[in-house]
Amino acid sequence: MKRVLVLYAHPCEESFAATLKGRVVSVLQASGWEVDLCDLYAERFDPVMTAQERRNYLEVPANSVPVQAYVDRLRAAQALVFVYPVWNFGFPAILKGFVDRVFLPGVSFRLEKGRLKPHLTHIRTLAAITTYGATPLRAFLAGDPPRRFLKRVLRHACQAKKVRYMALHDMNRVSAADRQRYLARVERQMERL
Repeated sequence: MKRVLVLYAHPCEESFAATLKGRVVSVLQASGWEVDLCDLYAERFDPVMTAQERRNYLEVPANSVPVQAYVDRLRAAQALVFVYPVWNFGFPAILKGFVDRVFLPGVSFRLEKGRLKPHLTHIRTLAAITTYGATPLRAFLAGDPPRRFLKRVLRHACQAKKVRYMALHDMNRVSAADRQRYLARVERQMERL
């Protein structure tokens, strides 16, 4: 069976992000995926890297010991789907901390003669389902770090064949109909994941 890790980062269950998460999980399950939902807030993931973790950062495999359960979940997946809002032109802090603490040397990349080599090559598909308060132009002018990380850095680490980045911009001013159209687009993409 195909396994997907869904990384979800939003603290409020009444949010549009929670609606997106629910829809993503149900469509993926209906499409035959085994879904591992990693709700970072519900699991009380600690995004803070300790001093000892930083000291051990390059020490494979000791570096992954504090987050081994999350590393194991990442290694078990063939697809990775992020569901999160963009806040202040970046990931929510809890998701950024997950990336910092779990996407480690020996996990997401390896160093060979000082060069980074991909190490998540079992993940063939990446997707991001996200919302922005900003317009597309404002996100572009700010450099759009979440999009760049997922479509460039993480895509390289995975050597992913399929990458989907689905964003609903200007969230504070979109209509209910716009949100419904976005949900329908997300459903179609998840059906084809």
